[in-house]
Amino acid sequence: MTFDPWRGFTQPQLTDDWHKKLTEMARICRGQILKMTTVAASGHPGGSMSSIETYLTLYNLANVDPKNPSRDDRDRIIVSHGHTSPGAYTALAAAGFFDIKPALHGFRQAGSPFEGHVERSVPGIEWDTGNLGQGLSVGIGKALYANLSGKNFHTWVLMGDGEQQKGQISEARRIAIKFGLSRLTAFIDFNGLQISGKITDVMPQHIKAEWEASGWQVIEIDGHDLRQLYDACYKAVHNSGAPILILTRTIMGKGVSFMENKEDYHGAALKIDQLDAALKELGGIENDVEELVRLRKNGPPPPFKTAHAPYPQVKAGDPIILGASDKSDNRSAFGKALVSVADANMSASGFVMAVFDCDLAKSVKTDGFAKKYPANFFQFGISEHSTAATAGALSAEQAVSVWADFGVFGIDETYNQARLSDINHSNVKLFCTHSGVNVGEDGKTHQCIDYFSVLNSTFGWKVITPADPNQTDRIVRYVLSTPGNFAVIMGRAVVSMVLDESGKPYFGESYRYRYGRMETIRKGEYLALVCAGNMLPYAMPAWERLNSEGKRITLMSVSDWSDLHPDDLKALSAYDHLVTLEDHNVKCGLGATVAAAMFEAGYSAKLTKIGVSGYAPSGTPDDLYRMIGIDADGVTKKINKLLQEARVLK
Repeated sequence: MTFDPWRGFTQPQLTDDWHKKLTEMARICRGQILKMTTVAASGHPGGSMSSIETYLTLYNLANVDPKNPSRDDRDRIIVSHGHTSPGAYTALAAAGFFDIKPALHGFRQAGSPFEGHVERSVPGIEWDTGNLGQGLSVGIGKALYANLSGKNFHTWVLMGDGEQQKGQISEARRIAIKFGLSRLTAFIDFNGLQISGKITDVMPQHIKAEWEASGWQVIEIDGHDLRQLYDACYKAVHNSGAPILILTRTIMGKGVSFMENKEDYHGAALKIDQLDAALKELGGIENDVEELVRLRKNGPPPPFKTAHAPYPQVKAGDPIILGASDKSDNRSAFGKALVSVADANMSASGFVMAVFDCDLAKSVKTDGFAKKYPANFFQFGISEHSTAATAGALSAEQAVSVWADFGVFGIDETYNQARLSDINHSNVKLFCTHSGVNVGEDGKTHQCIDYFSVLNSTFGWKVITPADPNQTDRIVRYVLSTPGNFAVIMGRAVVSMVLDESGKPYFGESYRYRYGRMETIRKGEYLALVCAGNMLPYAMPAWERLNSEGKRITLMSVSDWSDLHPDDLKALSAYDHLVTLEDHNVKCGLGATVAAAMFEAGYSAKLTKIGVSGYAPSGTPDDLYRMIGIDADGVTKKINKLLQEARVLK
């Protein structure tokens, strides 16, 4: 199946017939933009009207298919300035993706697919956006997928001019040049206005010069001239050099005289009496607002059946198991497992895998993958915001998208991007080393002690803390072969293997990782020490000391904090006292999560939380753990005190 012959900017010039069609569409769409925002009594008509010619040109003439919007070889059209959703919705309807009527009466209505900022719930919309500055990074992810998959489609990114004040865009500009993404084209709707007034007053910039300085080709056109728009798109499609920016000079509120060049209409809908005058000026467009208001009262329009790309089939490969006397760090186990999984899959036809790095490959152990699979390794430099968005965008395709970084950069610094990936139901595989106080000498600015609480504030991210290198290996293989957004948290320290009571590796040959289940490392009574997986190497010596003193307590390891299993909660309820141990902010980490889950399940027990209660200084992990009281000595003393108090109470 091929695209319709007029799609893809195959002809050198816009035909008279298409010029006439698009001109009439633009007139009608402007009226529809005004009607839907007036009916909703909110929205952003001004920028929608200034960018409508660009929307119509792309949705009608780019390689997209209204009858099959999810086909894998389609062009990707990314709307970064998502507040111009009225323009996108009306143009999509004009191009045949759906009927416009539901959008007119259901815009911004609770339960409607036509939300205030563009959402993938609408056919033809590729990415939920609205957090300005992320669209170009998303486009890079799509362009990389085009290259890696061999689909070779074109990616178009639409942005606003005020949006150019965002720093992430400068990161993305440089990345696109470095990787020669000639099939990535950007647009800027240059109407010169933003919420607070002229862009030159709000934050002066030399937009064209900045893009040219980054290495982009810039084509400056009249954004309302359909022939100029087509010519620029034709050049972009047939471009083999540096990527192209099409700078479209436009007029906010174009088509209605009292709206033109007025920043007030950036985010303000017309009143009913204003609407009638505007529709007449646009050429006698029917004012059917009363009917639309009546339809709106009947409830929101039904949702569309939209399809997301399936996650690829990934072979987990064979585990790498270390012996009882071996020592290693979890990050090294991650690096080796990553290469192992790649080895098991990269030769498969159509398999796409990419690993992203931000100048830390040797530290986060992705250097082994980089050496073996250089075409699939992307060094983005110190550009974490853009990297997070690009990894998310690629992961929403039929691809395995891996990003490894320090915890404070991969989580704390880029929460907004992680949240947007969650909203877009992507499949990011985030591996964070140097997490918690375990990062040590780098000090409090680099100690990510909120990795769980930050990501757990979303609805989809899963946070995993492996206990030792053997469990890390199994977890890496599980995460890479399972859809969804996962963050695997590791420290930097070398640790011993966790052993069972016979002296063999607990996470050895017979171990099978079960997501969401706790591991009972040692069975005891009265008190259960429930430790985060990454604290198990420090909890084990505490258990051994207590056991040598005749105090046999239960030791449990929790690797998967996000989803505590009901059976494990029931098992914990058998103990009079629970002690949680974590290298995390004790206010909002494992202890708080276990307490909430137990209470919700109807169980009760005494609970003592041991964790990080303040920002720690620089120092070795051992020294810091001792200072905080989360080392073996500190845990032993705390539990002995609790046991002594329990005897007194009895």
